[in-house]
Amino acid sequence: MLISSAYAQATAIGGDAGLMGFLPIILMFVLLYFLMIRPQMKRAKEQKAMIEALQKGDEVVALGGLVGKIVELSDQYATLEISPETKIMVQRPAVQVLLPKGTIKSIK
Repeated sequence: MLISSAYAQATAIGGDAGLMGFLPIILMFVLLYFLMIRPQMKRAKEQKAMIEALQKGDEVVALGGLVGKIVELSDQYATLEISPETKIMVQRPAVQVLLPKGTIKSIK
């Protein structure tokens, strides 16, 4: 008889505590959203806007650290001049950083 009454009390208390048990998990997901997911979405939006705004004559850094000047643009590709008479074609999303004008001359 003592065992059954103790078991009944545990289930009555556990019913209220069950909802409170999910609160830390919910708070972890909210924290994850604000610390990781939201900033990543913001960076992706800025990168997309930068790629769409590329123009002929911009100085850029492509994947792999290639530094060059854009000499031609198409919908999917950009042609970079990495040295005089040396041109390479890269996909537009491969452009990582837009450099200020005159950066290439200051590097050489």
